[in-house]
Amino acid sequence: MQFGKLALLAMAGLAIGHPGVHEPTSYDAVSKKSFLHSAKRSLNLCADHLERRGVNARAKARRAATVAKYQKRGMVVRDTDKVVNTSHHSSLTVTPNTSESELFSKNPVCILAPEGEVGPFWVKGELVRSDIRDGEDGIPIILDGQFIDINTCEPIQDLYWDVWNCNSTGVYSGVQSSMNGNGDDATNLDKISLRGIQKTNADGVAQFKTIFPGHYDGRTTHIHVIAHVGAQEQANKTLSGGHVAHIGQLFFDQDLITQVENTYPYNTNTVSITENADDHVVIVETEDSNSDPFFEYALLGETVEDGLFAWITLGVNASASYEASSAATLTSSGGVSE
Repeated sequence: MQFGKLALLAMAGLAIGHPGVHEPTSYDAVSKKSFLHSAKRSLNLCADHLERRGVNARAKARRAATVAKYQKRGMVVRDTDKVVNTSHHSSLTVTPNTSESELFSKNPVCILAPEGEVGPFWVKGELVRSDIRDGEDGIPIILDGQFIDINTCEPIQDLYWDVWNCNSTGVYSGVQSSMNGNGDDATNLDKISLRGIQKTNADGVAQFKTIFPGHYDGRTTHIHVIAHVGAQEQANKTLSGGHVAHIGQLFFDQDLITQVENTYPYNTNTVSITENADDHVVIVETEDSNSDPFFEYALLGETVEDGLFAWITLGVNASASYEASSAATLTSSGGVSE
């Protein structure tokens, strides 16, 4: 499909596990549960806070509806089986005139556990840009994310959303590794496809155009995310300063993945598919927690081949600060392995 005709969408602007590699997390189960409990309590207070603050009507209505829907779920503890078997396919009909309030009022807040797994293939120095497809074959997808600070209930403006995903056959650009496609291909270091950074607006939202990720050995389909707070964009479209407030991964419904994997070029990948229910990151993120790191989505046409619109509202702690390990750095002269 042609993304140009979607330019009028006034919607809110949102691996580890490669063979042999496991990136440890530095928080334990007790810390995770404590964070999620505090985050849940903080979000319960958001509705009163928004009323007192008198923020603009559109943002207030959207966030209040989000909190209300979250509360309707009873704030019950969810587990992996419940999450992976919950459909995130929206009945919303997405058009160029779909409003932000309609889109996000139908979306529950996703509370993410702190400092998830960054994976072995994060690249520092990526460019601030919204269209990260760079001619890659695959099903087009628009990602919209809204970031809300769990401590203040306010949207996080000027947060830089850093995303990266593999291509339709499971290979990441920007790195050279025996675990990633042709390990002898040094030219892959200079490629930047399916990687980029975007700044959130006053409503805490940012948008990307990418392709639906493929899969590789040992991992379910996913998209990586890092949230930079307090960073500054430089003249060369890179970031400096700030701190990493969140590291994590986001996922898609299994039935959607199956539909995509049955199309070309995804179906040329002969590597066995790991399903959500068996993915160790999904399990860590969802087991005995309130976390639901799955995109809501809608078709942009009659079939998945016409493209997808996927969105998520993320509740994060903007004051948190984590270290993210990188596999390479993108410089003005190209990529450099670390």
